[in-house]
Amino acid sequence: MSNNLTVKVFAPASVANVAVGYDILGFALMGLGDDVIIRKGKVEGLTIKTIHKGRSLSKDPLKNTAGVSAIRLLQSLGLEREPLEMEIYKNMSIGTGLGSSAASAVAGALAVNAYFGNPYSKMQLLQYATEGEQVADGAFHADNVAPSMLGSMILVRDNKTLDCIKLPVPNGLRVVVVYPHIQILTKDSRRVLSPNVSLKQHTQQSANLGAFVASLYKTDFPLMQRCLNDLIIEPQRAKLIPGFMDIKRLGLDAGALGCSISGAGPSIFCLCNNSHIAENIHELWSNYYTDKKQLFDCFISDINKEGAYVY
Repeated sequence: MSNNLTVKVFAPASVANVAVGYDILGFALMGLGDDVIIRKGKVEGLTIKTIHKGRSLSKDPLKNTAGVSAIRLLQSLGLEREPLEMEIYKNMSIGTGLGSSAASAVAGALAVNAYFGNPYSKMQLLQYATEGEQVADGAFHADNVAPSMLGSMILVRDNKTLDCIKLPVPNGLRVVVVYPHIQILTKDSRRVLSPNVSLKQHTQQSANLGAFVASLYKTDFPLMQRCLNDLIIEPQRAKLIPGFMDIKRLGLDAGALGCSISGAGPSIFCLCNNSHIAENIHELWSNYYTDKKQLFDCFISDINKEGAYVY
């Protein structure tokens, strides 16, 4: 390894929960995400030199998701005193519900891993990235981290052991995402959730999740449309997002397979089985927020099958 080595990594944004899999299901998006650069530092240990577009984020490596994931990895390698300098490019706002903190954590771990010659696989890096992401909301869960790292649609069978399953993505599946410019932090969004779920809700939601996984393997879009319905989390969080029910209705009426809250919100996503429907919904959603004079971002994406990568 050269002392002059510089490593640059991109980690994508992600949609977690996907209506039917609270804390256990997520997929990666194209284009949007965070960059992290690692190079040799001037002092012992890891320092964060600059955070571009992330003024509210801490440069203390122990209070930053990218820093923590990198430090956990360095500790596992016995290299925590190695002089390293980190630069973070926050290409999306925090509190969007699109896995911003997870993307930084993934990029931090992957960049340090590449700097030292890739001693760990992406699957092994999930532990360090998830520990980093835990700094943001206090919960150890990989529904954003795993898809950002691995790409595709990911089912996390067990968060504690990070037993993750990469699910197939049917050809033609498109995603429309709208982010109204309001901020909802995950830790605040979790506070509105009741710990009690009825047996009826549990039974139907379990059936919806099982049917959704089956629809991916079978490329069965009518089945996907029947099961993409959140009976538990969405009804409790919808009130935090102005206009959510209007946006959902517009999407479903225009032919979306399903529409729900992305992660903790306020971003909203829908899945579509062709580009024509996706483009129509993009226009409807954009017009809605324009008419309301609400600042927003709206975009169409394929599901990112690659995940994080080194430039």
